Amino acid sequence: MRDGRSKRTPARVVMAALLPLTVLASCSSIAPDGPNAGAAHDIGTPLAEQDLAPWNIDVAPDGHGLPAGSGDVATGAHIFAAKCAACHGAQGQGGLGDPLVGGQGTLASAKPKRTVGSYWPYATTLFDYIRRAMPYNAPESLSADEVYALSAFLLNQNGIVPATTRLDAASLPRVVMPNHDGFVADPRPGRL
Repeated sequence: MRDGRSKRTPARVVMAALLPLTVLASCSSIAPDGPNAGAAHDIGTPLAEQDLAPWNIDVAPDGHGLPAGSGDVATGAHIFAAKCAACHGAQGQGGLGDPLVGGQGTLASAKPKRTVGSYWPYATTLFDYIRRAMPYNAPESLSADEVYALSAFLLNQNGIVPATTRLDAASLPRVVMPNHDGFVADPRPGRL
């Protein structure tokens, strides 16, 4: 052809159109039939609340989801020394793990230091993250009391709460973080 198109172009178009239909037909021929087709694998079976509870551990900025318990700064210092300092440094200054303390006033600088005290907008995020992911070698191994104590210690190390602080589900959401207004609110209804 003079315009440079191949004579096979229509065949390629037909094959490209038929290939997805062929794959779909072969998949439907191996799928079990009937209303109980997935019963052997519990597909579509609703989870009971007690089955979901171990995974439903998220904590919202307003404190929804915080468990019972409490912890103070002094207890948090001991727990931090035993379970956190090896990675985050003796005072949370960083090491193998990220620094958790300091950095206030650096976010607008050429080298911002993003820490719990300089960057995080909600104190409840600290609790949520520690409970889910720390210590690195044993995530979700800390009790609620230990996580409250660690949260109190880290907030104190960042100058956000006094050394006499005891945190619990009522007091932790009331802690105002230095960068609270540094984030854009989620405009969707029902979101914080």
